[in-house]
Amino acid sequence: MSPTSYQTAPPRSHIVTYSGPTVNGSGTGYNGFVLRFVVPVVLALSAAAVAQTPSPAFFPLKDIRPGMRGVGRTVFSGTRVENFQVEILGVLENFGPKESLILGRLSGGPLEHTGVMQGMSGSPVYINGRLAGAVALAFPYSKDPIAGIRPIEEMVRPANTASGKPGRQPLVAALEPDLTRNFPRPEPASSGNERMVDIATPVSFGGFSSATLDAFASRLRPLGLEPRQAVGGGVKADAGMGNPRDLQPGSMISVQLLSGDFSVAADGTVTYIDGNRVYAFGHRFMDIGSTALPFARSQVITLVPSFNTAFKLSSALEWMGAIYQDRDTAISGELGKTVPLAPVTISVSRGATPVETYRIRMVNDPLLSPLLLQMAIYSSIDATERTTGAAALRISGEVDFQNAPAPVRIDNMFSADNGSAMIASASAAIPVAYVMQSGFESLRLTKAAIQIQAFDTKKQLNIESVTASRHEVHAGEKVQLYVTLAGDDGAETTRQVTYNVPIGATPGTLYFTVSDANTANLSDFRQILSASPHSPAQVITTVNDLHPNTRAYVRVWRTDPAFQLEGADLPDPPASVALVLAGSQSSLAGVTQVRNSKIAEMQVDGGGMVISGVKTIQVEVKE
Repeated sequence: MSPTSYQTAPPRSHIVTYSGPTVNGSGTGYNGFVLRFVVPVVLALSAAAVAQTPSPAFFPLKDIRPGMRGVGRTVFSGTRVENFQVEILGVLENFGPKESLILGRLSGGPLEHTGVMQGMSGSPVYINGRLAGAVALAFPYSKDPIAGIRPIEEMVRPANTASGKPGRQPLVAALEPDLTRNFPRPEPASSGNERMVDIATPVSFGGFSSATLDAFASRLRPLGLEPRQAVGGGVKADAGMGNPRDLQPGSMISVQLLSGDFSVAADGTVTYIDGNRVYAFGHRFMDIGSTALPFARSQVITLVPSFNTAFKLSSALEWMGAIYQDRDTAISGELGKTVPLAPVTISVSRGATPVETYRIRMVNDPLLSPLLLQMAIYSSIDATERTTGAAALRISGEVDFQNAPAPVRIDNMFSADNGSAMIASASAAIPVAYVMQSGFESLRLTKAAIQIQAFDTKKQLNIESVTASRHEVHAGEKVQLYVTLAGDDGAETTRQVTYNVPIGATPGTLYFTVSDANTANLSDFRQILSASPHSPAQVITTVNDLHPNTRAYVRVWRTDPAFQLEGADLPDPPASVALVLAGSQSSLAGVTQVRNSKIAEMQVDGGGMVISGVKTIQVEVKE
C-alpha cells in the first residue's frame, strides 16, 4: 500500500472535443479554443476537486470480520512513517460503556522483536485503504504483538470535539500531599484470565533527578503513565511553529507539559487529521476533559525492547499546535494553535547562601499544574540538598493569577528526620491546586516565584505546656499565659502572651487552646475548606489567611454555640439572630454552626522554628 493510497482521488474532469477548423496562432481555432475555454474550465474543476477532496473514508466497525488484513502506520526511527501489517482477529463487543474494540495481530518491521510498544498509541490502521481505528490497547507480558484497535468512529465522536473550559473540580483537602487523587484512574477490562489495558503513555522527564521519578512513579503509574528520563530538554518555549505538512497519520507527537530547566512530555502517535483537527493516542492521556496543552512533532531515537512492554525513545522537534480535548477514547486538538505557558522560577539557598535557580514554563491546567509544580520543587530540593536525614526546609514565594485581587502568598517551614522534601513541595502546590480547582475560570496561572531555604538541622519546637498566671479572673482583668516550647537535646524556651478579659464578659469558663498551624487552620477554616467559594477574591483571601506553621496560635473560646459566615466567626449571637442563622445553614448561604465560640486569637512567635502540638487550659470568669 502506497503512502497516499488511503486518500480519496479527486474526480476526473470531462473531456471536451472540438471538430472545427484550426487556425494556429489566431485564437479562433482548436488551439485557441483550448487556451480560452478548455484550460480555464479544467483548472477550475481541478481546483474545486482539490478543495472538496473528502477526508480518508472510514471503514465501519460493523463491517469488520475476522481474517481481514490491514495496514498500520507508525514511526520506528526518526520521523519517517512506515507500514506494518495487521491481521484482524475479531471484535470485542461492549468492551466498555457503548464501546467496542477491534482485536488485531501486528507484524512487520521490528514488531516481532518488540511487540506492541509504548508510544504506538494512536498508530492508524487501514483496511482496504479506509481508516478503521488506532492501536490503543495491549495485553501486558504478551509474547505476541496482539493489540486492541480503537474504532475511529469512537475517536471522533462529538465528546472528543466539543470545545469548552474545564468544569468545577473538587477542592483540595487541607494538607493532603497526594495531588493525583483527583485524576481519573483507567479501569482495565478483562479478557479471559488476562487484562487488556490502555498502552501506557510514556512520559519523558528531562532535568529531573532519578529520586524524583522514584518518588512519584507509584502515583503516576495508576494513571496509565510510565515515567522515564528524557533524551532531550523538550521544545523551547519561544521555538517557532512547524509546518503542518510535516505531520501525517502515523507521525509521533509529544504533548509538552513543562519546558525549560525541567521538561515533561507525553508521547504518542497521530491517528487522523481532518483539516486542522488532529486526533491521536486512541485512549485517554489523563482524561481531564477540556484543556489546553501544546504539542510538538517528535522523532524516534531508538526502540527499547522489554520483557514487560517495549517503548519508543523519542525527543521533541518543533511546536505543531494545541490539544484541547483529553477524553476516554482519544486526545484531539488543532494545528497551528499556540498555548501560553506560565513562567516559574524556583530558587534554592542553603541558609542565606544562594545555591541554584531553575527556570521553567508550565501549562495552565487545574489538575496538571499543581502536580508539575510539586515535582519541580521536589527535584530542585533533591538536586541541591539532601532529602534524607534530619533537615529543615522553608518554602516561601508568590503565585500570580489573572484577575486575582492579590497573589497567593506561600510561607511555611517543614522539619523532619526524613521526608521533609515531599511535604515541603506539597505545601507550595496545595494552595495552587485550591485556587485552580475552585471553579473560577478567570483565575488562570500567570507566573510563580518560589524560594527554598535548606537547613542541615531540624528546626522544630513542640508545645510542651501552657500555664496561666491565675485560674480565676474578673471582667476587665488580665491573664498572663506562659507557653513552654521544647526542642531536641532538652532545649526549652518560654513565650508569654497577655489576654485582657473584656469588660462585661459573661461569667463562666474561658478555654485557652494553644495549637500549631494545622490545628488552627482546621478550626478556623473547616467550613470554608469544605464549601464552594463564592468569588475569586474569597478563594485568594482564604489561602492567604491560612496560618503559617512557624507560630503557635492561642484560641480563646467558650462552649456556647456559634456560627461561621464564609469563614468569619459570629460567637454567641443573640437568640433571635441564632434562630435566623440556624435556618440558613447551607453551602450556598455560606453559614455553618460550630461547636464553640471563638472569642479571640493571639499568636506566639516560634523564632523561625516549626511549631507542633496542642494544649488547652481553662480560666473561670467570676462575677
